[in-house]
Amino acid sequence: MQPAAVLTPEATEFLTELERRFGPRREELLAARHARAQRLREGELPDFLPETAGVREGDWRVEPVPAELQDRRVEITGPVDRKMVINALNSGAKIFMADFEDSNSPTWRNCVEGQVNLTDALERTIELDTGEKQYRLDEETATLLVRPRGWHLEERHFEVDGAPISGSLFDFGLYFLRNHGRGGRFFYLPKLESHLEARLWNDVFLWAQDELGMPRGTIKATVLIETILAAFEMDEILYELREHSAGLNAGRWDYIFSVIKKLGHRPEFVLPDRAAVTMAVPFMRAYTELLVKTCHARGAHAMGGMAAFIPSRRDPEVNEVALAKVREDKEREAGQGFDGTWVAHPDLVPVAMEIFDRVLGERPNQVERQRPDVSSSAAELLDVAATPGEITTEGLHNNVSVGIQYLGAWLQGSGAVAIFNLMEDAATSEISRSQVWQWLHHGRVERAAAERAIEEEVAKLDGDYAEARELFEHVALGDEFVEFLTLPAYEHID
Repeated sequence: MQPAAVLTPEATEFLTELERRFGPRREELLAARHARAQRLREGELPDFLPETAGVREGDWRVEPVPAELQDRRVEITGPVDRKMVINALNSGAKIFMADFEDSNSPTWRNCVEGQVNLTDALERTIELDTGEKQYRLDEETATLLVRPRGWHLEERHFEVDGAPISGSLFDFGLYFLRNHGRGGRFFYLPKLESHLEARLWNDVFLWAQDELGMPRGTIKATVLIETILAAFEMDEILYELREHSAGLNAGRWDYIFSVIKKLGHRPEFVLPDRAAVTMAVPFMRAYTELLVKTCHARGAHAMGGMAAFIPSRRDPEVNEVALAKVREDKEREAGQGFDGTWVAHPDLVPVAMEIFDRVLGERPNQVERQRPDVSSSAAELLDVAATPGEITTEGLHNNVSVGIQYLGAWLQGSGAVAIFNLMEDAATSEISRSQVWQWLHHGRVERAAAERAIEEEVAKLDGDYAEARELFEHVALGDEFVEFLTLPAYEHID
């Protein structure tokens, strides 16, 4: 598929106008992010905003979602390549979140062909013949949601007035323009750090709907609460998007990464091995319970986090242990009041579905279930020090191996990679490299040990990982914390 077939004159005009109208505000909000990060480094701690107390205390609810989004008990996520789109839509999940963000390596080809794949999916013409197998859609398929890139990312292959367009505006604008008449109107919004960033999205939605002659409120968007700062503004984020809101999601992996990024310079925020930071540890449980309480008080869906396990067809013992953990995780979410959950692999859909079926029965969700027993305070949201677990040599080596293997695949155009029976994406890779940085920064791991781990883990890998290793060392061993590993990595693709 040639880009010109997708970037028609109409699309070029639409995207250009989006960037001219909303790009400057995006830049202002990114500057505000950096200013806030500096204040945190200087000793400030996140807290609920006094100036928005009226929103938190007010009596309001989001607009109801359409029938297609009432039952979301299991959602599957993955990149926008053709095979994944077909398999995910056929998986038996209620929702498929097609991802231009953390599980997509943003090569120009991936981004453009991904748009074609999603249009073909909505038209139900999508097919794939690999020579060994033919893929086509079943009669009954999941509802399609799309996650554009976060506000911090750019698309350098499309310039407006001599500068790259926002990756968010490119992904959203192209998809909505091409598919608003086909039902392409449901979105996930990643990486928000404040309600003002949600307000920008809301204004983008209003303009796009007006421009294309669609009724306001046509678009519905679920916001991932995957930054520690957004956890303190959940009411406000729902309020800003209330006409367009489809709820909130507990984006667990990026949330852990955000805690390290925003607060990891302080010793009380040092985390143990990644495997020890489960959803049951105090600060993660406080965040998820507050999310459910907030959503249900406002009539919005609360969506649970990812089960990243990839079942093995060759190792039943690995499957037995891992599936027990998946069941425990999903039972906890259903018990907390979540209306649905995420999985990364089709084989996990029946597992998660059975658990939520048991809790929901014939009900499409449990939005009516209120949680007056929850009162997560700022102190509880920030109680990272209570996380049990140790920093181990095994944990260091796992972080190094996952980080380098993932970057190697990402640089070759793959954004979702099975490593050690887990589906790794940019968010989990961010945890891996940021933990190494944090442990070095606080003297919990010696630099020589980290360098030795890199040497030993690279030696185990087949293929050329020199570029991935160099990038990993830059984002994990440097004196200054790199905000997102995908920013320097983006310079190495296409």
